[in-house]
Amino acid sequence: MNRLSFLAPVALIGALLLIWQGACSILHTPEYLLPAPTAIVLALILNAPILALSAWRTLAMALEALVAASVFAAVLALLVSLSRTLDRAIRPLAVALQVTPVVAIAPLVVIWAGVDHPDRAIVALAAIVAFFPIFSGAVRGLTSADLDLERLFDLYGARPWQRLLRLRLPSALPFIVEGAKVASGLAIIGAVVAEFVAGSGGAEGLAWRILEAGNRLRTAEMFAAILTLALMAAVVHLCFQALEKRALAWWRGR
Repeated sequence: MNRLSFLAPVALIGALLLIWQGACSILHTPEYLLPAPTAIVLALILNAPILALSAWRTLAMALEALVAASVFAAVLALLVSLSRTLDRAIRPLAVALQVTPVVAIAPLVVIWAGVDHPDRAIVALAAIVAFFPIFSGAVRGLTSADLDLERLFDLYGARPWQRLLRLRLPSALPFIVEGAKVASGLAIIGAVVAEFVAGSGGAEGLAWRILEAGNRLRTAEMFAAILTLALMAAVVHLCFQALEKRALAWWRGR
């Protein structure tokens, strides 16, 4: 069953690539309009060093944004979980920030960060995109401890910090890890969108490579950059998925 689940998508992708290659050869499609898979692979090989460097810069900005969003969301979630008044005050603002399209506030952030520092704007915008899943998961986890255990802690006269460290944080772990996994993908999306909006090559990430190739009608290079971005995002997702399994295995053992 596992072997079939692996071969099925590989066979489908292979069939689609063969159809794509055949259609480009038969119809003589111009390469600037739709390059053949072989042309994309060639562009990927020829531009591998610069694509790898751009991928690293995009990944670095996304991870920096993820760390910033995680720290800010965790602190805010902790405060919200301790006070219902803060919850009522902060949650609407967090939701409003989440539903606002990042492209709408990107020009403001670019101005505030400074036109000469597009990387700061990209990190800030990516952090805004990644913030809400971590915040929402942490708040839900910190407020979902077992009520019987809460009463038990009351019975033994547990202090607030003991209740937080020994009950609420362990109970919140699955929610926090799941929020971080979702936010990791959103951070990459936010970094790419922010780089598009910034319209500057100062960051020299994958989004800039896509824009640069598009302006020169080098569609094969565009596809190569997009493929690199997809592979990078898939690797990040798999890493966080593995982290989630390990963390949850430890949590269940505890």
